[in-house]
Amino acid sequence: MKKILSIMAITAAVAVVMTACKNSPVATKEIPSIDTIGLAQFQAWKAMNERVDPAQMYATTTTPKVTKTSGTKSGAMTSSTTNNAKTTKKKGWSKAAKYSAIGGGTGVVLGAIINKKNRVAGGVIGGVLGGGLGYGIGRSQDKKDGRY
Repeated sequence: MKKILSIMAITAAVAVVMTACKNSPVATKEIPSIDTIGLAQFQAWKAMNERVDPAQMYATTTTPKVTKTSGTKSGAMTSSTTNNAKTTKKKGWSKAAKYSAIGGGTGVVLGAIINKKNRVAGGVIGGVLGGGLGYGIGRSQDKKDGRY
């Protein structure tokens, strides 16, 4: 017991000495007045974009027409493409999240019922296994639907 107390006292003394002894004095550094990270420009851009309604901004936006021209010895070839791809944001829970929650809840209940000696451990193990299995099934469904 005396050895443990002496080791702890020596360790505490060394820690106090190491933290108290600093060779360099604390100097206050001035923040440069030059905007090196572009914060003022970002804040101006943010203020300008907050005034515009996001739904209105996306509704009136059109994609520019892209024209590709390549010259050859025999003549010029011109092709033009327009890309009007619309991305719809998926709303709600993904199937992976739904199946994981359902599987985890079911696993907790079944694990507690099956393990009668230690219901808490059975519930935890069943929840983890059920949640993992549900996530795997839901993730494969999301891949089929094109969500991932």
